[in-house]
Amino acid sequence: MARKVLDAQPFSRLVGARITRFGEGAATLEIGIREELRQQNGFVHGGVLAYAADNSITFAAGTTLGPAVLTSGFSIQYVRPATGDRLVARAVVVHSGRRQAVVRCEMFAVRGDGTETLSAIAQGTVLATA
Repeated sequence: MARKVLDAQPFSRLVGARITRFGEGAATLEIGIREELRQQNGFVHGGVLAYAADNSITFAAGTTLGPAVLTSGFSIQYVRPATGDRLVARAVVVHSGRRQAVVRCEMFAVRGDGTETLSAIAQGTVLATA
């Protein structure tokens, strides 16, 4: 179901995002890093990192709150420039109530040899809409 929801988002299709983990208070979103997603210095654009944080946070919260959810806000800290072959956003619910969840996300730039470098950390709040 998570893959179906992601595939229904035109912007997610544009960036080439895919869900590789979904369930039990967690979600992982992956994006292949290609030229169109970089900024002028060759690093992954901060907007792509913010998108990955937002979507992975919301998907993780959906595992505890149900499918009708929206991000009400999030903050992101860019730790170091993202370079590599793919971006991996791993989100985990740290608290969930009946109508709201707080989720933490770590984003890694991954090289072809599997080496991961922490690029950003985000935290967000997600609300149930139904």
